[in-house]
Amino acid sequence: MKVDGKHFRSIWRERDGWSVGAIDQRRLPHEFVVATLTSCEDAAVAIRDMLVRGAPLIGATAAYGMALAMREDSSDAGLKRAYDTLVVARPTAINLKWALDEMRAALAPVDPVERAEAAYARADEIVEQDVEINRGIAGNGLALIEAIAAKKKPGETVNVLTHCNAGWLATVDWGTATAPIYLAHERGIKIHVWVDETRPRNQGASLTAWELGHHGVPHTVIPDNTGGHLMQHGMVDLAIVGTDRVAANGDVCNKIGTYLKALAAHDNKVPFYVALPSPTIDFAVNDGIKDIPIEQRSGTEVTDMTGRTADGRLETVRIVPEGSPVANYAFDVTPARLVTGLITERGVLKPDRASLAAAFPERIASAE
Repeated sequence: MKVDGKHFRSIWRERDGWSVGAIDQRRLPHEFVVATLTSCEDAAVAIRDMLVRGAPLIGATAAYGMALAMREDSSDAGLKRAYDTLVVARPTAINLKWALDEMRAALAPVDPVERAEAAYARADEIVEQDVEINRGIAGNGLALIEAIAAKKKPGETVNVLTHCNAGWLATVDWGTATAPIYLAHERGIKIHVWVDETRPRNQGASLTAWELGHHGVPHTVIPDNTGGHLMQHGMVDLAIVGTDRVAANGDVCNKIGTYLKALAAHDNKVPFYVALPSPTIDFAVNDGIKDIPIEQRSGTEVTDMTGRTADGRLETVRIVPEGSPVANYAFDVTPARLVTGLITERGVLKPDRASLAAAFPERIASAE
């Protein structure tokens, strides 16, 4: 996608052919900074500290992390050590383990002398696969937006509500939830996005708004609790969110607060769609609410906020009383019954096992 007219991806191989460049998303929206990853540990820290975030991008970063590791130690022990280091970086996004399993399967049969080259080749394939998957999501989701636009009066706007950041910053390019939005915008459909701020890390306010704005898509940032009010007053035509893991039964795990948006959408008969790439499906989990591990992050994400002061300085301030305990559950699970459809690269599917299995039989095989 574009930043002020110039094309960017969220991660790439640098000109030296081996180090990895990535947009440091911790610095957005106030500073656009590129970080350079030169080791497996760099990749693990980038994932753990949310320099990169979003399930597909986490997977891509892990793949490059394995490649960086193979430059340093391509032995069987080095391969195992790299896998073990990266797989624990973040627990919820299944794309992390998927990408590492793909890399391990590709590298294990290869002579250690040739593993580094093979690792970069497979990591590049995973990156390009993500871009193509998201293009497919864009096309399939576009049809939903076009159908709504066709029922509008001339000049009326299609209003989409998002939660968190499932844009190109969460993937390699295009995004998941935003992919249909970007394509609709490029096709000339009059579209507007309600952007949830998404506390506590504010990924909607700081990331989704940043990328939509720099790409030229009309949008409005709203407090997280505003969505229900907008839906009650007919100001939302559909909601599209992303996901970090989809269970075999169609339950969807996404950034905390997604479940509440789905409840409001259901109560107001607003279509609620989830956009996902196939590596996000986890057929090993049959009940998302019971079995998906929910990451609990540092309380400082809740107690502290960072922003730009009137004189241009970046400052971090505490907004919670000293001594008050804090809980920071990073994700929640939306039951399949509240999901209108799953927008995938192979079509818009019903949120149930039969539909997922029919569309992605290879994912069942990988889970067995």
